[in-house]
Amino acid sequence: MSPTAPSPKILVIGTGDTKCDELQFMASVIQEAGGQPVMMDVSILGDPPYSPNYSKHDIAKAAATTIAAIAESGDENSAMAAMAKGASVLTRRLYDDGLVDAVIVLGGSMGTDLALDVAAVLPLGVPKFVVSTIAYSHLIPPERIAPDLMMILWAGGLYGLNGICRSVLSQACGAVVGAAKHRTRPDRERPLVGMTSLGSSCLKYMKYLRPELEKRGYDVAVFHSTGMGGRAYEAVASQGGFAAVFDFCIQEVSNHHYGTVVTSGPDRLENAGRAGIPQIVAPGAVDMVDLQAWQALPAIFADRPYHAHNRLIGSVTTSPEGRREVARLIGQKLQRAEAKVAFLLPTEGLQEWDKPDEPLHDPEGLDAFLDEMRRAIPPSVALQEVDAHINAPAFSAAALAIFDQWVVEGIIPEGRP
Repeated sequence: MSPTAPSPKILVIGTGDTKCDELQFMASVIQEAGGQPVMMDVSILGDPPYSPNYSKHDIAKAAATTIAAIAESGDENSAMAAMAKGASVLTRRLYDDGLVDAVIVLGGSMGTDLALDVAAVLPLGVPKFVVSTIAYSHLIPPERIAPDLMMILWAGGLYGLNGICRSVLSQACGAVVGAAKHRTRPDRERPLVGMTSLGSSCLKYMKYLRPELEKRGYDVAVFHSTGMGGRAYEAVASQGGFAAVFDFCIQEVSNHHYGTVVTSGPDRLENAGRAGIPQIVAPGAVDMVDLQAWQALPAIFADRPYHAHNRLIGSVTTSPEGRREVARLIGQKLQRAEAKVAFLLPTEGLQEWDKPDEPLHDPEGLDAFLDEMRRAIPPSVALQEVDAHINAPAFSAAALAIFDQWVVEGIIPEGRP
């Protein structure tokens, strides 16, 4: 949508019975910014002093129930979950019918819970904004965050309008209208290949593979595997958004296994296979676990080699037995895939810092992982060992050879140079 196109329709969601002043203020800002507010009320007990475009009764109907039944459900958690279901169903229907172009949700923890469900049902590229009292909080599981969700802290606005609240709400409304007006829709002309990696100081294969894939007519999206990047990758995969994937940095599997905050959720390494997307997988960086560099190391890692990447994130190596555990977990996840899977096993190392003379060099741990990985790969997965480091050109060449063969076999659609 260009700046000269008709004003975008912005779905504004909130509990109009308790936040009517804030929601009406948001509607006025959206209008001033050149948008059209479309009001959706997700109140349960009360009614707003204005007439929403979509009432709580519409929400309940979309959830295949009634507002009376929701109110009588017995507890606020189940009641709001029902409203979240209805709001999500109705929002997707409105978007599919071309009746809304973007969505903004206002709420505390209750409203944020609902907002996450609503945002998750909309495709990547649809502007989605949440104004929340718990924005960026560890209360929010990463697997529930839509990959392109925008958030802002609802500072000083829990109850009633004030100067701080108006400033926050006006910024949020201006942002969502601007995003709806100026967004570039995803280019679908070339098949999209998903790739996971860390920064090039740790993993380097994307420097070789991306230009080679682009020469072949593919669009390439590289996801930063530091928790939220992996979550975004999984979200796109779950919607069947890739023609194929090079999932070469599955470190988040290790992170989640060890309970760190640098997690993409329990379904990492599962959604591409579930969606029937061909996968070429490699164990990049699974020999280490990422942690916050600004906290003390957990006791389990106190004696393990450690590398501080920056002031935010650091990496610690896992024990040989810990690596065997992760290898078995990888095998279990790949066994569930419903499409072609190849697993590349680089025998000389899994990330830049495990080379000789580097801080995370651990030959014993690498040997344990390689041994267990060979055992754990299910018969349905084609295992190919590469006698090279994952950052060596030979590894990337082996991956590209598999990809090219799958294109010839029709497993992957041809690119469009």
